[in-house]
Amino acid sequence: MNRWQTMFRGKKVIWICAAIVLLFFILALLAPWIAPHDPVKVNLLQKLKDPSADHWLGTDHLGRDNLSRLLYGARISIGFATMIFLSSLVIGLIVGSISGYLGGWIDNVLMRLCEGILAFPQLVLVLGIVGIFGPGLMQILLALMMVQWVHYARICRNMVVSLKERNFIAAARISGSSTWTIIRKHIIPNVQRPIVVMGTLEMGWAIMDISALSFLGLGIQPPNAEWGAMIHEGTGYIRSHPELMIYPGVAILLVVMTFNILGEALSDRYGISKK
Repeated sequence: MNRWQTMFRGKKVIWICAAIVLLFFILALLAPWIAPHDPVKVNLLQKLKDPSADHWLGTDHLGRDNLSRLLYGARISIGFATMIFLSSLVIGLIVGSISGYLGGWIDNVLMRLCEGILAFPQLVLVLGIVGIFGPGLMQILLALMMVQWVHYARICRNMVVSLKERNFIAAARISGSSTWTIIRKHIIPNVQRPIVVMGTLEMGWAIMDISALSFLGLGIQPPNAEWGAMIHEGTGYIRSHPELMIYPGVAILLVVMTFNILGEALSDRYGISKK
Protein backbone atom coordinates (compact mmCIF):
# COMPACT_ATOMS: atom_id res chain seq x y z
CA MET A 1 0.00 0.00 0.00
CA ASN A 2 1.56 3.30 -1.02
CA ARG A 3 1.52 6.56 0.88
CA TRP A 4 -1.44 8.03 -1.08
CA GLN A 5 -3.64 4.98 -0.47
CA THR A 6 -2.84 5.10 3.23
CA MET A 7 -3.70 8.80 3.42
CA PHE A 8 -7.04 8.41 1.63
CA ARG A 9 -8.15 5.57 3.90
CA GLY A 10 -7.72 7.49 7.12
CA LYS A 11 -10.44 9.02 9.22
CA LYS A 12 -8.84 12.44 8.94
CA VAL A 13 -9.51 12.82 5.21
CA ILE A 14 -13.13 11.72 5.74
CA TRP A 15 -13.66 14.36 8.39
CA ILE A 16 -11.92 17.06 6.34
CA CYS A 17 -14.00 16.30 3.24
CA ALA A 18 -17.19 16.08 5.31
CA ALA A 19 -16.40 19.49 6.84
CA ILE A 20 -15.85 21.04 3.39
CA VAL A 21 -19.11 19.55 2.09
CA LEU A 22 -20.95 20.80 5.18
CA LEU A 23 -19.45 24.27 4.69
CA PHE A 24 -20.74 24.42 1.11
CA PHE A 25 -24.19 23.29 2.23
CA ILE A 26 -24.25 25.98 4.94
CA LEU A 27 -23.15 28.67 2.49
CA ALA A 28 -25.84 27.56 0.03
CA LEU A 29 -28.56 27.55 2.69
CA LEU A 30 -27.56 30.92 4.13
CA ALA A 31 -26.96 32.63 0.77
CA PRO A 32 -29.97 35.01 1.10
CA TRP A 33 -28.59 36.28 4.42
CA ILE A 34 -24.84 36.36 3.79
CA ALA A 35 -24.74 37.43 0.12
CA PRO A 36 -23.62 41.09 0.12
CA HIS A 37 -25.70 42.07 -2.95
CA ASP A 38 -28.70 41.07 -5.01
CA PRO A 39 -27.33 38.42 -7.43
CA VAL A 40 -29.59 39.44 -10.33
CA LYS A 41 -29.52 43.22 -9.95
CA VAL A 42 -27.96 44.83 -13.03
CA ASN A 43 -25.82 47.94 -12.63
CA LEU A 44 -23.99 48.77 -15.86
CA LEU A 45 -22.11 51.58 -14.12
CA GLN A 46 -20.35 48.92 -12.02
CA LYS A 47 -19.65 46.37 -14.75
CA LEU A 48 -16.36 44.42 -14.80
CA LYS A 49 -15.07 46.05 -11.63
CA ASP A 50 -11.98 44.65 -9.94
CA PRO A 51 -12.24 43.19 -6.42
CA SER A 52 -12.85 45.84 -3.79
CA ALA A 53 -14.22 46.27 -0.28
CA ASP A 54 -17.74 46.53 -1.69
CA HIS A 55 -17.36 43.70 -4.21
CA TRP A 56 -14.90 41.15 -2.83
CA LEU A 57 -14.69 39.18 -6.10
CA GLY A 58 -15.50 42.07 -8.41
CA THR A 59 -18.49 42.31 -10.76
CA ASP A 60 -19.48 40.67 -14.03
CA HIS A 61 -20.29 42.17 -17.44
CA LEU A 62 -23.67 43.39 -16.17
CA GLY A 63 -22.39 44.87 -12.93
CA ARG A 64 -23.67 41.98 -10.77
CA ASP A 65 -21.67 40.97 -7.71
CA ASN A 66 -19.65 37.81 -8.42
CA LEU A 67 -19.54 36.63 -4.81
CA SER A 68 -23.31 36.91 -4.42
CA ARG A 69 -23.85 34.99 -7.65
CA LEU A 70 -21.46 32.25 -6.51
CA LEU A 71 -23.35 31.86 -3.23
CA TYR A 72 -26.73 31.72 -4.94
CA GLY A 73 -25.29 29.44 -7.62
CA ALA A 74 -24.38 26.97 -4.88
CA ARG A 75 -28.06 26.77 -3.93
CA ILE A 76 -28.86 25.57 -7.46
CA SER A 77 -25.86 23.33 -8.15
CA ILE A 78 -25.62 21.65 -4.74
CA GLY A 79 -29.32 21.84 -3.84
CA PHE A 80 -30.59 20.23 -7.04
CA ALA A 81 -27.79 17.65 -7.03
CA THR A 82 -28.96 16.66 -3.55
CA MET A 83 -32.55 16.39 -4.75
CA ILE A 84 -31.42 14.18 -7.64
CA PHE A 85 -29.40 12.00 -5.26
CA LEU A 86 -32.20 11.57 -2.70
CA SER A 87 -34.97 10.93 -5.23
CA SER A 88 -32.83 8.50 -7.26
CA LEU A 89 -31.71 6.75 -4.06
CA VAL A 90 -35.29 6.21 -2.85
CA ILE A 91 -36.50 4.94 -6.23
CA GLY A 92 -33.42 2.72 -6.67
CA LEU A 93 -33.74 1.23 -3.18
CA ILE A 94 -37.41 0.40 -3.65
CA VAL A 95 -37.08 -1.00 -7.18
CA GLY A 96 -33.87 -2.90 -6.41
CA SER A 97 -35.24 -4.39 -3.20
CA ILE A 98 -38.49 -5.53 -4.82
CA SER A 99 -36.70 -6.92 -7.86
CA GLY A 100 -34.08 -8.82 -5.89
CA TYR A 101 -36.38 -10.15 -3.20
CA LEU A 102 -39.37 -11.22 -5.31
CA GLY A 103 -37.38 -12.44 -8.33
CA GLY A 104 -39.22 -14.21 -11.16
CA TRP A 105 -40.95 -12.22 -13.87
CA ILE A 106 -40.95 -9.05 -11.77
CA ASP A 107 -37.16 -9.18 -11.56
CA ASN A 108 -36.90 -9.83 -15.29
CA VAL A 109 -39.15 -6.91 -16.23
CA LEU A 110 -37.46 -4.42 -13.91
CA MET A 111 -33.92 -5.44 -14.86
CA ARG A 112 -34.73 -5.36 -18.58
CA LEU A 113 -36.04 -1.83 -18.04
CA CYS A 114 -32.78 -0.88 -16.31
CA GLU A 115 -30.73 -2.42 -19.10
CA GLY A 116 -32.75 -0.55 -21.69
CA ILE A 117 -31.99 2.76 -19.98
CA LEU A 118 -28.30 1.89 -19.54
CA ALA A 119 -28.05 1.02 -23.24
CA PHE A 120 -27.96 4.75 -24.01
CA PRO A 121 -25.11 7.07 -22.98
CA GLN A 122 -26.34 9.01 -19.96
CA LEU A 123 -25.79 12.49 -21.38
CA VAL A 124 -27.44 11.57 -24.69
CA LEU A 125 -30.49 10.22 -22.86
CA VAL A 126 -30.70 13.31 -20.66
CA LEU A 127 -30.44 15.57 -23.71
CA GLY A 128 -33.21 13.59 -25.38
CA ILE A 129 -35.51 13.95 -22.37
CA VAL A 130 -34.75 17.68 -22.11
CA GLY A 131 -35.42 17.98 -25.85
CA ILE A 132 -38.88 16.48 -25.34
CA PHE A 133 -39.87 18.55 -22.30
CA GLY A 134 -37.92 21.69 -23.16
CA PRO A 135 -35.05 23.48 -21.37
CA GLY A 136 -35.33 24.39 -17.72
CA LEU A 137 -34.04 23.38 -14.32
CA MET A 138 -37.04 21.23 -13.39
CA GLN A 139 -36.76 19.38 -16.71
CA ILE A 140 -33.08 18.67 -16.00
CA LEU A 141 -33.99 17.49 -12.50
CA LEU A 142 -36.55 15.09 -13.93
CA ALA A 143 -34.22 13.88 -16.69
CA LEU A 144 -31.27 13.18 -14.39
CA MET A 145 -33.52 11.51 -11.82
CA MET A 146 -34.95 9.22 -14.52
CA VAL A 147 -31.40 8.17 -15.45
CA GLN A 148 -29.64 8.01 -12.08
CA TRP A 149 -32.00 5.67 -10.21
CA VAL A 150 -31.04 2.76 -12.48
CA HIS A 151 -27.51 2.55 -11.04
CA TYR A 152 -28.79 2.33 -7.47
CA ALA A 153 -31.45 -0.21 -8.43
CA ARG A 154 -29.00 -2.61 -10.06
CA ILE A 155 -26.51 -2.54 -7.19
CA CYS A 156 -29.29 -2.85 -4.62
CA ARG A 157 -30.85 -5.78 -6.48
CA ASN A 158 -27.55 -7.69 -6.58
CA MET A 159 -27.05 -7.25 -2.84
CA VAL A 160 -30.63 -8.26 -2.05
CA VAL A 161 -30.27 -11.49 -4.07
CA SER A 162 -27.44 -12.56 -1.75
CA LEU A 163 -29.11 -11.23 1.39
CA LYS A 164 -32.44 -12.98 0.99
CA GLU A 165 -30.82 -16.38 1.51
CA ARG A 166 -29.42 -15.40 4.91
CA ASN A 167 -30.72 -17.01 8.08
CA PHE A 168 -32.16 -13.81 9.55
CA ILE A 169 -34.33 -13.32 6.46
CA ALA A 170 -35.53 -16.91 6.68
CA ALA A 171 -36.31 -16.40 10.37
CA ALA A 172 -38.32 -13.27 9.60
CA ARG A 173 -40.22 -15.12 6.88
CA ILE A 174 -41.00 -18.05 9.21
CA SER A 175 -42.19 -15.67 11.93
CA GLY A 176 -44.94 -14.46 9.59
CA SER A 177 -43.51 -11.09 8.56
CA SER A 178 -44.96 -9.75 5.33
CA THR A 179 -42.84 -9.19 2.24
CA TRP A 180 -42.97 -5.41 2.65
CA THR A 181 -42.00 -5.68 6.34
CA ILE A 182 -39.01 -7.86 5.50
CA ILE A 183 -37.89 -5.45 2.80
CA ARG A 184 -38.36 -2.39 5.00
CA LYS A 185 -36.89 -3.73 8.26
CA HIS A 186 -34.30 -6.27 7.12
CA ILE A 187 -33.35 -5.71 3.49
CA ILE A 188 -33.08 -1.94 3.05
CA PRO A 189 -31.09 -1.29 6.30
CA ASN A 190 -28.47 -3.82 5.17
CA VAL A 191 -27.93 -2.24 1.74
CA GLN A 192 -28.01 1.41 2.80
CA ARG A 193 -24.29 1.85 3.50
CA PRO A 194 -22.96 0.75 0.07
CA ILE A 195 -25.71 2.68 -1.70
CA VAL A 196 -25.01 5.88 0.27
CA VAL A 197 -21.27 5.55 -0.41
CA MET A 198 -22.04 5.19 -4.11
CA GLY A 199 -24.35 8.20 -3.86
CA THR A 200 -21.49 10.29 -2.45
CA LEU A 201 -19.54 9.60 -5.62
CA GLU A 202 -22.61 10.25 -7.79
CA MET A 203 -23.18 13.66 -6.15
CA GLY A 204 -20.09 14.97 -7.90
CA TRP A 205 -21.35 13.70 -11.25
CA ALA A 206 -24.78 15.22 -10.63
CA ILE A 207 -23.21 18.64 -10.00
CA MET A 208 -21.12 18.24 -13.15
CA ASP A 209 -24.18 17.27 -15.20
CA ILE A 210 -26.24 20.20 -13.93
CA SER A 211 -23.40 22.63 -14.63
CA ALA A 212 -22.72 21.15 -18.08
CA LEU A 213 -26.35 21.35 -19.14
CA SER A 214 -26.66 24.91 -17.80
CA PHE A 215 -23.47 25.79 -19.71
CA LEU A 216 -25.21 24.55 -22.86
CA GLY A 217 -28.21 26.76 -22.08
CA LEU A 218 -30.54 23.88 -21.19
CA GLY A 219 -30.64 24.37 -17.42
CA ILE A 220 -31.19 27.43 -15.30
CA GLN A 221 -32.27 30.40 -17.40
CA PRO A 222 -30.98 33.99 -17.06
CA PRO A 223 -30.82 36.05 -14.96
CA ASN A 224 -30.68 33.39 -12.21
CA ALA A 225 -27.24 32.36 -10.99
CA GLU A 226 -25.80 28.86 -11.48
CA TRP A 227 -22.15 27.87 -11.74
CA GLY A 228 -22.35 26.34 -15.22
CA ALA A 229 -24.38 29.27 -16.54
CA MET A 230 -21.85 31.68 -15.00
CA ILE A 231 -19.04 29.96 -16.92
CA HIS A 232 -21.08 30.26 -20.12
CA GLU A 233 -21.66 33.98 -19.53
CA GLY A 234 -17.95 34.50 -18.94
CA THR A 235 -16.80 32.91 -22.20
CA GLY A 236 -17.12 36.21 -24.02
CA TYR A 237 -14.62 37.78 -21.64
CA ILE A 238 -12.11 34.93 -21.39
CA ARG A 239 -9.20 37.12 -22.50
CA SER A 240 -9.97 40.36 -20.71
CA HIS A 241 -11.62 39.03 -17.55
CA PRO A 242 -10.95 35.28 -17.18
CA GLU A 243 -11.95 35.42 -13.52
CA LEU A 244 -15.60 35.35 -14.60
CA MET A 245 -15.01 31.75 -15.63
CA ILE A 246 -12.36 30.91 -13.04
CA TYR A 247 -14.53 31.64 -9.97
CA PRO A 248 -17.40 29.24 -10.77
CA GLY A 249 -14.95 26.74 -12.32
CA VAL A 250 -12.94 26.56 -9.11
CA ALA A 251 -16.16 26.18 -7.09
CA ILE A 252 -17.27 23.22 -9.26
CA LEU A 253 -13.79 21.67 -9.10
CA LEU A 254 -13.56 21.95 -5.32
CA VAL A 255 -17.02 20.53 -4.61
CA VAL A 256 -16.77 17.67 -7.12
CA MET A 257 -13.26 16.76 -6.02
CA THR A 258 -14.32 16.79 -2.36
CA PHE A 259 -17.29 14.49 -3.00
CA ASN A 260 -15.10 12.11 -5.02
CA ILE A 261 -12.37 11.94 -2.39
CA LEU A 262 -14.98 11.47 0.34
CA GLY A 263 -16.65 8.66 -1.61
CA GLU A 264 -13.33 6.94 -2.32
CA ALA A 265 -12.26 7.22 1.33
CA LEU A 266 -15.57 5.82 2.61
CA SER A 267 -15.58 2.94 0.12
CA ASP A 268 -11.98 2.01 1.02
CA ARG A 269 -12.57 2.31 4.75
CA TYR A 270 -15.67 0.10 4.75
CA GLY A 271 -14.38 -2.28 2.10
CA ILE A 272 -17.16 -1.45 -0.36
CA SER A 273 -16.60 -2.15 -4.04
CA LYS A 274 -17.39 0.79 -6.35
CA LYS A 275 -18.15 -1.46 -9.33
